[in-house]
Amino acid sequence: MFDMKNLSHLKKLDEAAPEVMKAFWAFDKAAFTAGALTAKHKQLIAVGVALTTQCPYCIELHTKAARAAGASDAELAESALVAAAIRAGGSVTHATHMFRAEHT
Repeated sequence: MFDMKNLSHLKKLDEAAPEVMKAFWAFDKAAFTAGALTAKHKQLIAVGVALTTQCPYCIELHTKAARAAGASDAELAESALVAAAIRAGGSVTHATHMFRAEHT
């Protein structure tokens, strides 16, 4: 199912819902423009989120963008491990629900 060529079909969304997609692309551009965070840091965050959501398109695109913004292997690795910790932490903290009064 995953094939980077599928992204060429985004044009169909642009054509079918031009106003919404125009707003989306403007939002996306603004979100990744350097501000309080550098473009590199924003891309490293995006890599971590992409790994957490497990979107192969986002992993590919944001890894390339992070590298283009100057991210090193060490920075990418740490981003991946932060994402892993957050994902694992969610499992651990949600495990507390097993010990609520109605489950004992």
